[in-house]
Amino acid sequence: MKQLLKVGIIQQHNTSDISGNRNRLASKIRRLAAKGARLIVLQELHDSLYFCQDENVDTCDLAIPIPGDITEFYSSVAEECNVVLVTSLFERRAPGLYHNTAVVFETDGSIAGKYRKMHIPDDPAYYEKFYFTPGDLGFTPIDTSVGRLGVLVCWDQWYPEAARLMALRGAELLIYPTAIGRAYADDTEEQERQRQAWITVQRGHAVANGLPVVTVNRVGFEPDPSGVTPGIDFWGSSFVAGPQGEFLHQSPVDAEEEAIIDIDLRRSEQVRRWWPFLRDRRIDAYQGLTSRYLDD
Repeated sequence: MKQLLKVGIIQQHNTSDISGNRNRLASKIRRLAAKGARLIVLQELHDSLYFCQDENVDTCDLAIPIPGDITEFYSSVAEECNVVLVTSLFERRAPGLYHNTAVVFETDGSIAGKYRKMHIPDDPAYYEKFYFTPGDLGFTPIDTSVGRLGVLVCWDQWYPEAARLMALRGAELLIYPTAIGRAYADDTEEQERQRQAWITVQRGHAVANGLPVVTVNRVGFEPDPSGVTPGIDFWGSSFVAGPQGEFLHQSPVDAEEEAIIDIDLRRSEQVRRWWPFLRDRRIDAYQGLTSRYLDD
């Protein structure tokens, strides 16, 4: 028996027109829903340009309260289309306190749950520590009508601990809204090594946990508003992998795309029977994992 879930993904090139970005997303959500998508996943910080390329306190004006007018916009689209919708928003929790927050809407428009990004990068053109407080909601899956979703965000992709904890709490899918691209300081070969590493580590999470992975990235060039760096060429490459890391879908590196992918949720249990990694974990011997580094 199969339990097929039709998952819609939207890989989009954003502009400085925030209302335009939202309206384009809403139109694409409607099209995917009309084609049968039941779960739709958007990219990281999908409402605006990726503003973390420089450090500017005035950029914090982009942050929104949750709930608020903007969540109501996505709530109404989810309800209209009868889909579970995974969004990624710049949350204003209090004056001077902001989070990079994924909000999941149920088919009736209610907020099923949210996840605040736990791992916050601080690299050239990715100055997220300037804007975002690390999450405090833990690695807790969000229960929805289409399944238990292990929603994480971008930089969380590189950490097997995050994926594992979601799996240990019963996640049926690992989902990563993302914003990552090429650094122009690197040569072409290094840029491609980094893109392939990004894909490989997430396929590894699928294999290690016996779970499908849904990753939705931005695409296209966005300039650095400060002019200090040449900007970021987001490499697209959104993909869906099955519980053995097999590709179910790959998006282009240089173009927008909306797509629907069938995921067989029952396959995860069969894969875990073949590869019983959770059974064979040596939970009595992993105490060092909560240490920063083991010097002895």
